[in-house]
Amino acid sequence: MSVADEALLRLGAFLRDQNYRFTTTTPLTHNRVVQRPAVDGSNLTRAFGWSLPFSASDLPAPVLRALAEAKALAHCNGLLRSKVRFSTLKTQLFAHSAFPTDAADSVFFGPDTYRFARCVESVLNSQPLSASAPGRFVDIGCGSGAGGIFAASLMRPGVELLLADVNPQAVRYARVNAALNGLKRAQAIHSDLFQNAGGPFDYIIANPPYLVDDYQRLYRHGGGEFGISLSVDIVREGIPRLTESGRLLLYTGSPIVGGVDQFLAAVTPILDASPVTFDYEEVDPDVFGEELERSAYDNVDRIAAVFLNIKKDG
Repeated sequence: MSVADEALLRLGAFLRDQNYRFTTTTPLTHNRVVQRPAVDGSNLTRAFGWSLPFSASDLPAPVLRALAEAKALAHCNGLLRSKVRFSTLKTQLFAHSAFPTDAADSVFFGPDTYRFARCVESVLNSQPLSASAPGRFVDIGCGSGAGGIFAASLMRPGVELLLADVNPQAVRYARVNAALNGLKRAQAIHSDLFQNAGGPFDYIIANPPYLVDDYQRLYRHGGGEFGISLSVDIVREGIPRLTESGRLLLYTGSPIVGGVDQFLAAVTPILDASPVTFDYEEVDPDVFGEELERSAYDNVDRIAAVFLNIKKDG
C-alpha cells in the first residue's frame, strides 16, 4: 500500500473511532440539503459526508495531515475541502469520491449501493455457500468495493474476495476499504470486466453502471443504446466462469420502453442457452427519473432497478 493509501486508511480508522456515520443520498437530495443556510451535523459529517468546505480550525491536525498525505485536500476560496467522502453501510465504513462526482474517474457510492447490498444479503442469508470449501468470490466493476466487502462479511471466514474495476481510482479505494474493514484475504485488481480476473468463482456479484452518460464517465456509463451493454456483457462472460452450483448476482437498471424491460429482453437469450436457473425481480420501479428529460431517453417510460439471481446447474 502506498504512503497516500496508508494515510487514507488512517483517516478512515480515525472516523470509525469517532463513531462517524453518514448515509449517502441521491445527488438531488444532496444538492437540496447543502443549499440550506445551515447544514446540521458535526464538522466531520459536514466535511466528509456533505463534502462542504471547512477551515483548518474545524478539524483536528492529524486529520488535516492525513488528508494532505492522502493527496485528498483541496483549496476552495480561502477554505479547504476534502476530495474524499466516507459513507456507512450498516457497521462498515467506505471511502469514495467527494460530491459532486463530476470527474471521469469518480468512484460511486449511493442509494444503489444500499439496494444492491440488501439484494445480495437476502441471497447469501437464504442460499449460503456449501461448507466444503472457503469459496472464491468476485465483485466485478467493484467501485468502492462496498458490495464485495459487505458480502464477504456475511460469509464464513476464509473466503477469497477479488475486487475488480477498470478505474484505477476505484481499485485504490477498494484496496483501502478492504483493509479498513478488516478483510485480509481481499485483493483489488485493475480489470476490464473479467479480463484479469480469471476464475472459476463460486459467487460473482456486480452493480455496474447502467445509464447513458454524455461524458462516458466510468461510474455512470453502461454503454449501448440504453446503457445496458455492460450488464449484458457481465452475464454473458460471467456464466462460463461460475463453478457448478455457483451464483451470479447482478443489480442493475433497466429502461422500460413501451412496457418492455430492455435488459431482460437482451439477456433472456443468453440465459435460455445456458445451463442455469434464475430469478428476476424489479427492486424499484422508478429510479433516476430526471434522466428521462435527456434525449437519450426520449422513448423510455421509466428506469427500473432490477436484480438478477443466476444459479449454474450442477
